Parts: sequence; C-alpha cells; structure tokens
Amino acid sequence: MSLIQNIKDAFGNYFLSMERKSVHRNKKFMNMEEAKTIGIVFDATDKEDFELVKKYVLYLKEMKKKVKAIGFFNQKESPPMAFSKLEYDFFSLKDLSWNNIPNSVYVKNFIADEYDILLDLNLNDLFPLRYISSLSKARFKAGKKSEKNNSIFDMMIEMEKGKDLKFYLKNIDTYLFVINKKNDKQFSANEQA
Repeated sequence: MSLIQNIKDAFGNYFLSMERKSVHRNKKFMNMEEAKTIGIVFDATDKEDFELVKKYVLYLKEMKKKVKAIGFFNQKESPPMAFSKLEYDFFSLKDLSWNNIPNSVYVKNFIADEYDILLDLNLNDLFPLRYISSLSKARFKAGKKSEKNNSIFDMMIEMEKGKDLKFYLKNIDTYLFVINKKNDKQFSANEQA
C-alpha cells in the first residue's frame, strides 16, 4: 500500500471512529433460517469473485431471502457491465472522498437499511467496505476475523492463508446454519427438562 493510501486510510479511520459513536442498531443474533433480509458487502474488482457473489445471491434468493449487495470496484470507474440492479449497487474510486470515505447515495442507502444479517466479504481489508460494515444498522454482522474488525462484527470467520472467497462463503454458511442447529438442540433439551 502506498504512503498516500495509508494517510488517506488513517484520516478515514479517524472520521469513521467519530461517526461510529452515533450509530445505534438493534443487535440481535440471527441465523440463516430466521433471517429475512441479508445485506452483502463485497469487493467486485475481481471478475471471478464477482461471479461467485452473484451465485451466492441467487442461492440466498432461492431460500426466499431478500438480498441487497453493494460492490466496490477498486478502480477509477465501474465497468460498463456493473450497472445497478434490484439486488446490486456499485461504487468505485471516483465515489470516494479525499479520506477514502464512500459518498455515493447507494452507500448511504445501504448503510441506513436494517438488514437481519450483514455479510462482509471484504477479504482484502479495503477501507471503503469496512466503513460500510462499521456503520451498517444490520442486526447481526458477520465478517473476516482480524484485529481491525473486533468492534465491527458479531461473528468473525477465521480466514486461512491462501484460501479464497469460495472457502469463506462455505464457512459463513456452515457457521450460520450449524449454530442454528445447536441452538435448536439446546432449546429442545431445555424444553424437556
């Protein structure tokens, strides 16, 4: 990362810490079965990752989930194929202020929506995506495990070195469904006692 990028991120982090103080959300544990609305934050720069996210959105929609995804293109312009649709919005470097804070209307709307679950697929630790996840009013937030993310997410997924987005998505599904089954078993056991 360049020195200028580091300086921009430092200023962005400062302003983000100020904004986070005013964020109020109704925190609640949610699993995939309970969730009706899901927000997804992702890096859309890599074409293969973008295709994988599209397949994952279809998978969630088949489960009757209302899904909204916002993708960031880490380049000056969004590619022509990246036009906003019902489930997707996009932004790029041109939509960032001098301190790397996204100022697109799509970002503001995404942050304001109260999703049941927010899935942060930001495996490259891009500040504009972390900004969105930090300020999101989602009830339950899941993202990549890192020290930077401790105060953002309710559930963090360990990302093994060398693993890709497909591996990460499988882990998210596993944890959000397995936790539900464990809770159901505990509930049944408690109910019988």
